[in-house]
Amino acid sequence: MAIEERPAERAPGVPIDFEEDVIQRRPLTSQAGLGFEEPRGRPGVVASEDNLVLTTVANLVNWARSRSPWPLGYGLACCAIEMMTTVSPHHDISRFGAEVFRSSPRQADVMIVAGTVTHKMAPRLRRLYEQMPEPKWVIAMGNCASSGGEFWDSYATLQGVDTVVPVDVYVAGCPPRPEALLEGFMRLREKISRGG
Repeated sequence: MAIEERPAERAPGVPIDFEEDVIQRRPLTSQAGLGFEEPRGRPGVVASEDNLVLTTVANLVNWARSRSPWPLGYGLACCAIEMMTTVSPHHDISRFGAEVFRSSPRQADVMIVAGTVTHKMAPRLRRLYEQMPEPKWVIAMGNCASSGGEFWDSYATLQGVDTVVPVDVYVAGCPPRPEALLEGFMRLREKISRGG
């Protein structure tokens, strides 16, 4: 059985796969003769014929921010137990750069609202959000934080934290498993790296 070699040149008009072409150092060809092509799925990243990856400082900063979120845990109910479990060695949130939950909002850039938020707690939640430095993001963890959950018809419960603070990622469940929160972190990571 013969082993086939990959072609060194690519026909014009064929899109570039960033993982195969740039990382594995395959030569690139240019459609316009300029020597540069923009890989699919990576806006702002340009690969040249010399296997250099060029980008802007803003894209580099967004990439770095997405790799080291500093969460502020705002645990209120049973979802807080699942949030704490996510930090345990079994689920290992530290592989995403978020192993230390900050105790001060001035040191955090991601707020995780886990549980039922009452009308009495809403001003405190808003105040903590305002004390966080820019840029900042919010994850609503659980049905209660997202839409009121089983307390949706209660006079004392907010119908979702998005009525008080802007929410970037909703994690559904009652309570959601730690894997769901990790998936929420991955979605937030994608949003941050896109500059959202």
